[in-house]
Amino acid sequence: MTQISQKNKVKQIINLLSEKYPSPKCALDHKNPWQLLVATILSAQCTDKRVNMITPNLFKKYTTVESFAKANIKELEEIIHSAGFYHNKAKNIISCATELLNKFNGILPQTLDELTKLPGVGRKTGSVLLGSAFGKAEGIVVDTHVSRLSKIIGLTQNTDPEKIEKDLMKIVDKKNWINFSHWLILHGRETCIARRPKCDNCIINHLCESFCKN
Repeated sequence: MTQISQKNKVKQIINLLSEKYPSPKCALDHKNPWQLLVATILSAQCTDKRVNMITPNLFKKYTTVESFAKANIKELEEIIHSAGFYHNKAKNIISCATELLNKFNGILPQTLDELTKLPGVGRKTGSVLLGSAFGKAEGIVVDTHVSRLSKIIGLTQNTDPEKIEKDLMKIVDKKNWINFSHWLILHGRETCIARRPKCDNCIINHLCESFCKN
């Protein structure tokens, strides 16, 4: 399929999913950009639902960037234990808070280049923060849902998240970069479920390469 037809396909997908999900947003509960960053770090290889069970107590105990920077790592690990990989996540959160205070006076930068220099912040985490906290589109968030659906639908043949992101950035209008991820994530959770996809009830099945092959 040519890039032009891919762009038209994406436009049709966006039209349909935007009607079904008119107000998409990040599923991670947060009250400010720093909380969103912490929640996104915790969400690596962990469900948003699980993270949202952890963060109320976490943000009650640690209320500021400064308090995270001064946190006892063992106490922090105990709170975030159920998120998995808690040793690295606790270390990254404390290091990130410390670096943010030392280099940015505790204020989160608003560019992907600066954000990805913080410990524990990769391109995906940075894009989540920029899009959901600041409304800035510097990239497209490629999580497991976006990766899986992009391949199923036929928007990419790549498996590497950064390569998938580059493919999507070529065919999705920049004005839709932020919401496109939200739409695919919502569709992946409700309809295109990994182990039991509801293909017959899918509103974009006529645009899905995998469905049309069957």
